[in-house]
Amino acid sequence: MSTKPVRILVIMCSTRPGALGPAVGEWLIEAITPRAAELGAELVPIALSDLDLPFLDEEEHPSSGMYRQEHTRRWSAIVDAADGFIAVTPEYNYGMPAALKNALDYLSREWAWKPIGFVSYGHTSAGTRSVQHAKQVVTTLRLVPLGATVALRIGDAVHDGRVRPDALRDQAGIGLLDELVRVSQALRPMREAARSEAGPLPGSYVRQLTSDDAPEVTVLQRCCWVEEAVVNETMAIPALHESLEEVRDWLASWHTIGLWRDGRLLGMVRARRVGADWHVGRLAVVPDLRGRGLGRWLLRTAEAAAPPDCRRILLFTGAKSLRNIDLYHSEGYRSVPSADDDGIVRLERRFPFAGVSKPV
Repeated sequence: MSTKPVRILVIMCSTRPGALGPAVGEWLIEAITPRAAELGAELVPIALSDLDLPFLDEEEHPSSGMYRQEHTRRWSAIVDAADGFIAVTPEYNYGMPAALKNALDYLSREWAWKPIGFVSYGHTSAGTRSVQHAKQVVTTLRLVPLGATVALRIGDAVHDGRVRPDALRDQAGIGLLDELVRVSQALRPMREAARSEAGPLPGSYVRQLTSDDAPEVTVLQRCCWVEEAVVNETMAIPALHESLEEVRDWLASWHTIGLWRDGRLLGMVRARRVGADWHVGRLAVVPDLRGRGLGRWLLRTAEAAAPPDCRRILLFTGAKSLRNIDLYHSEGYRSVPSADDDGIVRLERRFPFAGVSKPV
């Protein structure tokens, strides 16, 4: 499971003046905040009444992503940044509030492959019919409704406008959060794949790595550079010894591309500009997928990212890493003479060359 933090939007759905929703939301956030900290989840409360969303007033279909209204763009950014949702909703006439339906209808792509849990409140049915109504709608938007729900019967759960203390109810809220975080992490590859460029393998995708990816990068490095250490008869290879914080630091300053499939980091390559040179390094592919052209594909991806005015690509590898050297030679690189006998081979390739189109 991914270790990345999860951002959860807690949506108070009623817009009626004097509604009970804020009190229910206050109870929920208070009950689950300690558990959220343990899970690395960020809770972001928001009330639909504060958004000032009129009834849907966009000319284009939400799937187009073409939003003319500022309130739509603002709502889009809020939802897009979230990894999951908890809707705190009443029941009106066997259904969900019109404000919730309207807020859902405004957007499309922003909802996809994210879980949504429900905390309902009401009288006879404790708001459960509102949840059943909402589930029919959210699945069309590719939201994933949870099995876990929390339902409050107002007569039993509320006194003087506040939710009564109840340990079992608190535990139900925590259970909802636990399931939401697990499902959100499981769906993360689906969200990333839908927003990224396709990779060279079926079902794979490529995206830029960030400091949040440091755990996966650390594992990949230690997996891939053991063989290099054996071949070159040295353990003095930075990739084998870098701490998690050191990996986070260089991910923040290098342009690093990762190849993913089903939440697994299959390979990576990093690059950055040094003067007029484009330095490429840390080219790695998981051992079980070598020999399928992934390293060559990653190398060409890094080359294509070079700035327009760079005139040379420079990379380094161990002097005894003959497989790496053969790959680079086959891609048009040549060894650069060096006065240092440090067990490192320096290779270069100068622009322009076939296979890479320089931006103009």
